[in-house]
Formats: sequence, C-alpha cells, structure tokens
Amino acid sequence: MRNNFSSLAINLALLFFAFSLSGCSDNTLRQDMANQPRQNPLSPTDFFPDGRSERPAIENTVARGSLETDALFVPKDSNAFPLPLSLDLLERGKERYAIFCSPCHGLQGDGNGMVAMRGMKHPPTFHQDRLRQEPNGYIYDVVANGFGAMSGYSAQIPPQDRWAIIAYFRALQLSRNAPVSQLPPALKEKLMSGEATK
Repeated sequence: MRNNFSSLAINLALLFFAFSLSGCSDNTLRQDMANQPRQNPLSPTDFFPDGRSERPAIENTVARGSLETDALFVPKDSNAFPLPLSLDLLERGKERYAIFCSPCHGLQGDGNGMVAMRGMKHPPTFHQDRLRQEPNGYIYDVVANGFGAMSGYSAQIPPQDRWAIIAYFRALQLSRNAPVSQLPPALKEKLMSGEATK
C-alpha cells in the first residue's frame, strides 16, 4: 500500500510538472496576444491588395472625434474674434461668466472665487501680463478643453457663449489695465481731478 501511495504521488508530481511545462515555450511564458502580428500606423503591408495597413473609411460612415465641427472655432494662436462685439454679447458673457467661471475665478477675475476661498487652489488672476498677452484662441481652447486643474466646459457651454465669456473676460482685463490715453475725454478729466477714486 505504501508503494502504491508513493508511486501515485510520483505520478501526480510528474503530471503536474508536464502540465506546467505545456504552457512554456523556450523557457518563457507564452503570450500569444502580446506577440501577435500587428502593423504600425501608416506602415506598408502585404496583407491587403493596396499595400496599405491603414484602411480607408467605409462608405457612408461619419467620422467622430477628430473633425472640428465648431463653426466658431479658431486656432489657439489666433487673436481673431468670430462674433461681432455688442453690448448684448457682453451682457450674455457676464451672465455666463457669473454662472460657470466666478465660483473659482471670482467676479472680478482675480482668482478669489468661493471655491478658492474655501481652501482649494487659487486659479491665476486674469489681470497678469501673461494672460493679457494670450490670444483669444488660447482662451477659447482653455474654456472648451480645460487647463491644469480646470476641467473643460465644452459640454456645458456652447461655442457662442464661450465667445461671450471671452468678450467679458477681455472687458474684465481692460477694466484694470486700460491706458489713460485711450479713455474718453470726460473719464480722463474725472480721473485727473481725483473724482474717479471717490
């Protein structure tokens, strides 16, 4: 009985060893999915008759994700403003800014919104030189796609409202950085007389 038990144990050990070796090839673990044939993007191949690894789009399909469908889109380095500036646009921008931007950036754009006052990281002030020099396309991209800790608002804010916010953003910047030479004569006189500070 003891011989039967030891021969059974040896047979089981050999069987286990055989099964464990069956998953190995050249002393390495087999990874068929990692070693499967593949093509690098745009590389030539003999697999398809036209010799291209990238396949053309199927007829009547609609591309998604890579196409820019925003009619008001401008490149990041562009300073263009695709909408006519008006008082209505600024009012709309002020309203949208108060809803979406002021919780973090503050009503004056100084980065002291309620979120920042409650302990979160302060966003940069809009009145710094770097942001005053940035083109409108850059600001549009930040509103749409986010930057740093800021999430993108492309799902919440339609393109026309993004431009309204940018118009108001520029008005906020101008409110603290307008050159005296560009003020209307009445405001310039008021400023020089000291009445503007009262």
